[in-house]
Amino acid sequence: MTDWLGMAVHPRSPHPELKARVLGRALERRRWIAPLAAAALLVILAGGGSAYWASRTIRALSAERDTLSARLAALQDTVNTFIHGTATRLVQVPVSTGGRLGAVTIFADDAHHRWLVRCDGLAPNEPDQAYQLWFITDKGMKTAAIMPMDQDRPMVMALEMPTDHAQVMGAAMSIEPRAGSAEPRGPMVFHRLI
Repeated sequence: MTDWLGMAVHPRSPHPELKARVLGRALERRRWIAPLAAAALLVILAGGGSAYWASRTIRALSAERDTLSARLAALQDTVNTFIHGTATRLVQVPVSTGGRLGAVTIFADDAHHRWLVRCDGLAPNEPDQAYQLWFITDKGMKTAAIMPMDQDRPMVMALEMPTDHAQVMGAAMSIEPRAGSAEPRGPMVFHRLI
């Protein structure tokens, strides 16, 4: 019966060259595992680095978008309030600074108690000086803004009018020390009742 099932044959060792070929193939497959694992790790690291870079870029662009949206909203508020507002008065004051002709334009919004001030053509200040804008009120001069102008370009600012029940009657500008003054002491650039 064992002959019939093929169990009667005694096992034989394979030929040495067959044994060498089988072992060679097994070892050859092992040699490919390490480089393939290293390549897979490199792909994973590159993908992770790319994802990190993309995430940082998206966050930076989102922050920039939010900043631009806020600036746009402020500009739209400025245009709607000062330029299209029915309670806005426009005052343009010609000025001369440093032998140059310029202008200070004031959009005075009495309904919202704000001013939009644009300064064009003013000479840049000396390093220790600044222009100081003043509200002329029924209670005296009140500082509105200190404007150091280091470059030769227009300056625009929105200002809240005084909240101490002082009635604003005009504006003035003087040249003061860089930190500003409590009251006008330097040369007066303009003094104008509105």
